[in-house]
Amino acid sequence: MTLLYIAKALGFIIAACFIYLFLLAIHPGMSVPQQPLEKTGQPAPAKGTPPAASRKDVSFEVEGNSLSAWLYLPDDLSAPVPCIIMGNGFGGTKDMVMEPYALRYREAGFAALTFDYRHFGESEGQPRQLVVIQCQLEDYKAAIRYARNLAEVDPARIALWGTSASGGYGITIAAQDKGIACVCAQCPGLDSHASEEMFVKRLGIRHILRLIMHGQRDVMRSRLGLSPHKIPIVGRPGSMAVFPTSDAYDGYRKLASENFVNQVCARVILRSHGFRPLEHLRRVRCPVLIQICDHDSLAPTSAETERELRKYAEVKRYPIGHFDIYTGSDFEKSVSDQIAFFNKHL
Repeated sequence: MTLLYIAKALGFIIAACFIYLFLLAIHPGMSVPQQPLEKTGQPAPAKGTPPAASRKDVSFEVEGNSLSAWLYLPDDLSAPVPCIIMGNGFGGTKDMVMEPYALRYREAGFAALTFDYRHFGESEGQPRQLVVIQCQLEDYKAAIRYARNLAEVDPARIALWGTSASGGYGITIAAQDKGIACVCAQCPGLDSHASEEMFVKRLGIRHILRLIMHGQRDVMRSRLGLSPHKIPIVGRPGSMAVFPTSDAYDGYRKLASENFVNQVCARVILRSHGFRPLEHLRRVRCPVLIQICDHDSLAPTSAETERELRKYAEVKRYPIGHFDIYTGSDFEKSVSDQIAFFNKHL
């Protein structure tokens, strides 16, 4: 009788969970209004040739999807040159943030390749605005394969560059691909514990639980064959968004490009917590540069994590916030350090 009662109780719990998820998936009250950004446009780099004269549109395929990319080549192509493969952060597109860096690399004699991940920007992939870390890693690897097959590029001198959410991508890939020459991780999201602790403190457990519900709704809708449930990436304080903070909202607003869409499929809330690039760092055999912002509000790094990083990488710190590194004198300092690093190892 006891086993029968247990079986009935489990059946009731499973049925209740399914009903909860089903109602969550179809309830119209869970829809979240869009929060379009008042884009101010990206600042032009202080130096560098006009973008149109410096890059060309290229593409490569991943699992039947065409990925849109920009290739930057230096003027001197008398011999194959090193190439820096660049991946953007959370929700970013190739026309957002990366071009000022790519132009500087080009001036320094390097090739650079930027691309849109599947589901974003000008790349193919359905549904739109879907973040799947494993897929983005595969996209990054496809970009590496594409660059290695270019006649203008030396396949033995490939560097990886990532920023913010993609800061750990290069480390993860280099741990597997021993042919990578070096890796640069700018304001990277490497310390998951510190990030989670900060978000709970800043946003509160109520907002975290609401985010989880939105993630559950999106997952259930995908399993029922319904349209994806999307939420804003950034929003004003008090609104429903992944990052509803004034610094994140203002930071994205200042950096947002024409192709940036302030939305993401909410399932990312449930599917991004197993990514631990720090666990791969000790297996990386090439030089690694990690640039940490002291006052980072999105990707903080604890003192304990920094000590671990310094065992395997060159670490540079900057007395700035997460979004400061992309503009002005802080950009100049960070990109100068990167070029010095690439000159040394490429």
